[in-house]
This record gives sequence, C-alpha cells and structure tokens, in this order.
Amino acid sequence: MMKRLLSLFVLVCICANAFSQTSPSTQTKDKMKLNAGIVTSKLAETKAFYTQTLGFGVTFENEFYLLLHTPGGASELSFLLPEHPSQQPLFHNAFQGQGMYLTIEVDDVDKLYKELQNKGVPIKIDIRDEPWGDRHFAIQDPNGIGIDLVKYSPQGK
Repeated sequence: MMKRLLSLFVLVCICANAFSQTSPSTQTKDKMKLNAGIVTSKLAETKAFYTQTLGFGVTFENEFYLLLHTPGGASELSFLLPEHPSQQPLFHNAFQGQGMYLTIEVDDVDKLYKELQNKGVPIKIDIRDEPWGDRHFAIQDPNGIGIDLVKYSPQGK
C-alpha cells in the first residue's frame, strides 16, 4: 500500500511539474495588459457616461482618442474616432452597436445599483441573483455596449 501511495505521489509531482512548464504564464516572460478599444464618433457622450456614471478617470485624450481608466486604475478602455487619417484602415470602421459587452466587477453591486437608479441611468437588466451565485445587473453605454455590473460569489468566480 505504501509503495502504491509513493508511486501515486511521484506521478502527481511529475504531472504538476510538466503542467507548470507548459503553462502560458511561464512560457511568456513579458507581461500583457489588455485595453479594449471601441471605434465611435460619440467621444464626448462616451466620456461623460463613463466618468459621470461609473466614476472612470481620463488617462489621456486628444481630438480623436480617449483613454479611460476604472476607479483605482486597474483597467483601461479606449475610444477612437472612425475614419481618422492618423489611423490605419483596420481601425477606421465604427462599432455598430451590437455584439459586444463589458463586465465590470464591483465590491458592492447593490450600492452601485441604487446609485445608478438615483442618477436616472436606465437599467437594462434588473439586479438579480444567478443560480451559480453571482449577483449582477446591466446598463448600456452611448455606443450600445451592454455593461454587466457584477459581484462574483466565491463559487461563481
């Protein structure tokens, strides 16, 4: 029995070592940071929505580009005017308002829900508990992007 347990332990150690060596995080030594970008002609409305409604800050802006950050600066989101001559054609076409959503994790989803209701922000999906434990609600930005505001439960994360 002891020999069998020792063999199983060695096998687990070998597998764990092999897995850790092939993990993408250990293959790439460079850090990556994601910044989602949306091409839109509604820069002013977008800036007002994210800063006044959700408390985002402005990291950088000029006449054709807006870079915002979440409160605390952990994540960023950018917006770019369509057809801008400084940009390559790949980044010219405007977002059409469908097929995209953002999820923002918050500490107190009920408090935020009440705050946004008090500001008169239209709630697209009322606050609710999901069977997997998450609690969330949704709003929509001026570009038609659905924003899911969520408090993850330990089992749902």
